Amino acid sequence: MKILFIGDGQLGQMLGASATRHGHECLLFSTRTNTVKPLSAQLDLPHKLTQAIEWADVVSWEHEAIPADIMTAARAKFLMDPERIQRLTDRRDEKSLFDECGVPTSPWQAFTTAAELEQILVQAEQPLVIKAARGGYDGKGQWRYTMATDPHELAQQAGQVPGIVEQLIPFKREVSLVGARNQDGSICCYPLVTNVHDRGILSYSLGAMDVVTDALQQQAEASFRKLTEALQYVGVLAIEFFVVVDGSDVQLLVNEIAPRVHNSGHWTMTGANCSQFDLHIRALTNMPLPLLRLEPTLMLNVIGAAQIPDALWRHPDVECFWYNKEPRPGRKVGHVNVRTPNRDTAMTWVEQWAEQLQVLAD
Repeated sequence: MKILFIGDGQLGQMLGASATRHGHECLLFSTRTNTVKPLSAQLDLPHKLTQAIEWADVVSWEHEAIPADIMTAARAKFLMDPERIQRLTDRRDEKSLFDECGVPTSPWQAFTTAAELEQILVQAEQPLVIKAARGGYDGKGQWRYTMATDPHELAQQAGQVPGIVEQLIPFKREVSLVGARNQDGSICCYPLVTNVHDRGILSYSLGAMDVVTDALQQQAEASFRKLTEALQYVGVLAIEFFVVVDGSDVQLLVNEIAPRVHNSGHWTMTGANCSQFDLHIRALTNMPLPLLRLEPTLMLNVIGAAQIPDALWRHPDVECFWYNKEPRPGRKVGHVNVRTPNRDTAMTWVEQWAEQLQVLAD
């Protein structure tokens, strides 16, 4: 099969590598330079986007912010309605989708102007999180409001673009579910993984390591099924949850979803018989989804560092992935997967290496 991926960043490259391992052909289209590229090459091909789309049997993407002209040109080659996916680039539409599907999420309100935001803040009786409706990731485009905050000053800062206001959830931990939906509606999900963030950026994930009750996994997969069916989704999708504990009651609240392969699924490149990238290719090409076999794995992001130390490249329990990006504080430039028998050992690795591998913006 011939597959065109919209986007040539690290996710597009890893998807392309998986596609070729499965015997498919692939091209990448850079939305930064508007050029068609072969896999793992810096040179552009003398192809127009329309030619690449005509060549492809199916078009997929590495990020959901698909330009409108590409959506129009490639509509016949997408396996789902791209406008449904485009909804997810606006947090107001995303939250509305959660409500429509009956998926639990933090109570929220939308605002359009700074004046509307200020009115919401003035009436607030508990801490809030403000998020820009569009854009913003790794902690960008987000603000917190407490009772000690000046509502006018914050509204003037955060209300320059439309957005949403959510109740600040006192969660126990953050987890994510990565899974795939096939063209026949069947699904395959990895177990919930614990994610730890630093200044809004994912620092590390604990894959197939923390004990997850059947009830909690079933909650997560029920949300996955509802959302992917509503979207008529095909491929890998990730859901980020807050784990909220009230006495003996444990509930998952959806934070946001990513209709693509996801940073918190990178551990599967080492810790599963079928990585999230392989899973996406299987779904795109209508292959049966696999029975997963898993191995506890720590995924430690490399952020802003100039390189991954040789000691990690040489370690037998470690797989290193470098994205060939210019490093700068706060920018993800690679990740390291560590095979580890348990959480305690994983945390020893984090304590030893996170500071060296992660240069975060102030």
